[in-house]
Amino acid sequence: MSLSVVLTRGLDGLAAPLVRVEAHVGNGLPAFHVVGLAETEVKESRDRVRAALATSGFEFPQRRVTVSLAPADLPKESGRFDLPIALGILAATGQVPAGAFAELEFAGELALSGELRPIRGALAMAAASRRDGRAFVLPESSAREAALVPGAVLHPAKSLAAVCAHLTGHERLDRVEPAPRTATRVWPDLADVRGQAMARRALEIAAAGAHGVLFSGPPGTGKTMLAQRLPGILPPLGEEEALESAAVLSLGTAGFDPARYGERPWRAPHHTASAVALVGGGSPPRPGEISLAHHGVLFLDELPEYDRRVLEVLREPLESGRIVISRAARQAEFPARFQLVAAMNPCPCGHLGHPTRACACTPDQVLRYRGRISGPLLDRIDLHVEVPALREGDLDEAPPGEPSSGVRSRVAVARARQLERQGCPNAFLAGGDLERECAPDPAGRLLLRSAASRLGLSARAFHRVLRVARTLADLEAVPGVRAAHVAEALQYRRAAATSLN
Repeated sequence: MSLSVVLTRGLDGLAAPLVRVEAHVGNGLPAFHVVGLAETEVKESRDRVRAALATSGFEFPQRRVTVSLAPADLPKESGRFDLPIALGILAATGQVPAGAFAELEFAGELALSGELRPIRGALAMAAASRRDGRAFVLPESSAREAALVPGAVLHPAKSLAAVCAHLTGHERLDRVEPAPRTATRVWPDLADVRGQAMARRALEIAAAGAHGVLFSGPPGTGKTMLAQRLPGILPPLGEEEALESAAVLSLGTAGFDPARYGERPWRAPHHTASAVALVGGGSPPRPGEISLAHHGVLFLDELPEYDRRVLEVLREPLESGRIVISRAARQAEFPARFQLVAAMNPCPCGHLGHPTRACACTPDQVLRYRGRISGPLLDRIDLHVEVPALREGDLDEAPPGEPSSGVRSRVAVARARQLERQGCPNAFLAGGDLERECAPDPAGRLLLRSAASRLGLSARAFHRVLRVARTLADLEAVPGVRAAHVAEALQYRRAAATSLN
């Protein structure tokens, strides 16, 4: 009887916990058992592993084989356990040296021919193996994604036979070099937006301070057009931000394209999306749209058309920047530090307040339409901007807007100032940092108190006005928050108080 242990990784959020694959070959009738809370695709590995060993020239033991995936309470899914299981059996039967596993981790799905197929979550597993100081052996087709992890020791392989040749010392696997950053995506230019000076200003403020923004106006006024140009004026991702974003995307069902590494995520789910699609879920839990938009933009067009219960699930992640998915058998936590951009019409027909087209909605219909968005959710959106319809002459005569490049340079300077001062964008300031960095001058404090009483601002809205005012001061490169900054920040809360509540 013999026992071998091979290390691999499970996928439980970004943690990628360590999994011990224990293969035991003992006496008894020929049988092959996989235990340890394995899903169906893991149990099917028995047939894949048996065929892969045979076609690769190895002997499958004609005795009782038991493979234990520990810890037993962690659900195991997907075919990435095939390679560790096969290696465990080979080591237990003496066909490869068990001592070669000491500083290595393995993951890969086996074809019946013994070739290695790509796996999901390679980047997250590579980051976890680097953290624990071990090298990672994985399919060659997944190496490009895993190579985005700086400092990770990666050995890509085409087949089970190549991995075994590496372990026996006959032919060493190459070590993959870190992948260079590719060119970022070209986003639509802000110069395409004519007129709408206030909306353009709000978009620049949102980009500079990572603030959420809600555009409200008739159809065709440029709300979606503005939102689609936000990623093009955001500052580039830092190295850690890019790695976190890519790791989350690698856990999603669509996987991660290494060519998109370093880009701000842009997620725009349809208004028929469910609550689970937005926040994540399933068995095992997968990240939802708010996590896939981590360090990027989540755009919700036609906001009132979403189910109200779906929108309500956004309230907690907007505050905490994370989402904890709890089920009876399992709990998973995913990051969700996204920037919310939303758009809506002022009424069901869309023409309320239009200069040339009459609204056909009754006051009751307008109230019901706006009531689909709760007050607590609106309170968590920093900037509420009206995007009015332009007359034909105004639109035709308006000059082209400032290009994204000019706005992006100002945004980058303002964001760098925030990171140097407090280590995070202004939208995420809280507690003592908020009071210290956003305190206005005496005139600004007096104005804010008066406006808070007149507009009925909540404590949350009060603090969000201060954060926006701090961003305005950063765009002007002044050290303190002044009354003029508070006045402009209040304009965006006033729009919420007068038109949406």
